[in-house]
Amino acid sequence: MKKGTGYTVLLVDDEESIRATLGDVLGDEGFRVFFAAEGEGALAQIEDKDPDLVILDIWMPGKDGIEVLEIVKRRWPDLPVIMISGHGTVETAVKATKIGAFDFIEKPLSIDKIMLTVEHALELTRLSREYRRMRQELVGDRELIGGSKAIGDLREQVLKVGPTEGWVLITGENGTGKEVVARMIHRHSPRKDGAFIEVNCAAIPEELIESELFGYEKGAFTGAAGRKLGRFDLAHNGTIFLDEIADMSLKTQAKILRILQEQQFERVGGTQAVKVNVRVIAATNKNLEEAIAAGRFREDLYYRLNVIPLHVPPLRERKEDIPLFLEHFLKDFCARSRLNRKTMNKKVRQALAQYSWPGNIRELKNVVERMVILTTGNEITVKDLPASITATGAMPVTSPLDYPNFKDARASFEREFIIRKLIENDYNVSRTAEQIGMERTTLHRKMRSYGVDLEKKPGKDSEETSRKE
Repeated sequence: MKKGTGYTVLLVDDEESIRATLGDVLGDEGFRVFFAAEGEGALAQIEDKDPDLVILDIWMPGKDGIEVLEIVKRRWPDLPVIMISGHGTVETAVKATKIGAFDFIEKPLSIDKIMLTVEHALELTRLSREYRRMRQELVGDRELIGGSKAIGDLREQVLKVGPTEGWVLITGENGTGKEVVARMIHRHSPRKDGAFIEVNCAAIPEELIESELFGYEKGAFTGAAGRKLGRFDLAHNGTIFLDEIADMSLKTQAKILRILQEQQFERVGGTQAVKVNVRVIAATNKNLEEAIAAGRFREDLYYRLNVIPLHVPPLRERKEDIPLFLEHFLKDFCARSRLNRKTMNKKVRQALAQYSWPGNIRELKNVVERMVILTTGNEITVKDLPASITATGAMPVTSPLDYPNFKDARASFEREFIIRKLIENDYNVSRTAEQIGMERTTLHRKMRSYGVDLEKKPGKDSEETSRKE
């Protein structure tokens, strides 16, 4: 197998002869090579193609290589960049290295030297990926991903709450990352060397939850051949995470409340009190105040747990974080599946950014994993998007220049406009027609001509699935 198989390289140089010569050499070694002749084009190619390595000339029209390098290291800090120049000085080389260039090579280029440097840069990238993969397998997702204000504020709250002993109640929809927040709190707490014990209250059958939480003594019931420690035992001097706390029965809630008040319990079939020292973090996707009013949740337990409330916002309220999740999941799943590095083209990224994500981060993660595994080529394109997304009309805005004629361009715009307005008006045709200033019969006719089927109600199926989870 050739050295470059599976890797992509972006070659940026305003000299066509350099691009042709070096591009041929890299191609012969099995690399997929992309080209740019100036700085802005290079940044656009990195955004679109997600290369494994950049070879970047310094002297170019517009943004020079140093300016481009500074931007690359801010936006893609792990991307290795090899600088090349025919007018290099020691000062320029030192500056490029300080900014983060992997190496600096002077022209005229020695093919042997540049290929050796490329090999070393990619080996470092490979080792870095392998380290991240192993670390991920050992500790899982532990960081809050996102640069939005909402996530910035939440991250700041976690860093304040973590070092304390305060109990925390985390609220948020399914799939928003409540467990990630809980683990971060534990990791920043004085109990970080103790256990973090997770209890999914919704997943444990009612008849087993007591033995799971409190453990049991030998002979407590048929099949109890020996003592079993419960989750509270295991969390002693650490943190217990009660996920989906609202799904416990009132009977179990009463027992949990007693443990939280007294910091002790009795195992099933036992008579001796077991003392524990635990920090409690609870989470729910339900409105507990409504559950209290309906008699499904104990008010005293709510106030016991709700010492420090934290809310994790849904993904649709922080769509600016979606590109960061895409980058994270794309790299992670390619590494986990031991697949060649795959790229995601601009239109796919636009479609995913426009989708409402009723299943939040969990849904986004599943979609990216599915596309990484099922896409046969090295580039994920619009045809690889699942029907659940394309059916909602969350498709990328296409440039008018992409259409062969005015009629097709107008039809595409009209269809997208109608779908979005229908969604905004909860699929009420009369209200939509009134809002956009169109006769109801005319709107119906256009919907039929564009294949907009209200029976399917784009987005509704996935929302129902999310609620059922």
